[in-house]
Amino acid sequence: MGKRYVMTLWGMLFCVLVLTTGNPARAAVAMPDFALSGVIDGNTVSSKDFKGKGLLVVFFATWCGPCRQEIPSLIKLQNEFGPRGFSVIGLSVDEDGPGVVAKLVKKMSINYPVLMADRATASDFGGISGIPTAFLVNRKGHVVKKYSGFVPHAILARDVKEIMQ
Repeated sequence: MGKRYVMTLWGMLFCVLVLTTGNPARAAVAMPDFALSGVIDGNTVSSKDFKGKGLLVVFFATWCGPCRQEIPSLIKLQNEFGPRGFSVIGLSVDEDGPGVVAKLVKKMSINYPVLMADRATASDFGGISGIPTAFLVNRKGHVVKKYSGFVPHAILARDVKEIMQ
């Protein structure tokens, strides 16, 4: 009976770990709808514009060191997976307005849509406690993973590849 009890505990621990570690196979939540202004042209971009695409939605700010450090990786993801129906979407939380963000977009040659986030959008994604914070969204429009802080390119590329299969 002692061995069986230990095996049951290990089984329960395994289930708890699988359910709480951000496993992309777990039940997903629908990505919130949004309609936000682009930083370059001011045109409204809607979440509906990306229907059927895999997405990496990244909340960031121009003054955030780790956010800026992550941009080359995001550009690379856009180059690699964009032709296959994927897009990075940058959502700026900068309070100084789109002009500051547009300068960064031009300076770093950002090749993916960059929009001005609002409080409602951040709240709809479950709240943003720090930046960068990113959400991986599959082609069905479900958020399957959340990343807090800087994430190495290899991890992002692996996870994007998984949802694009």
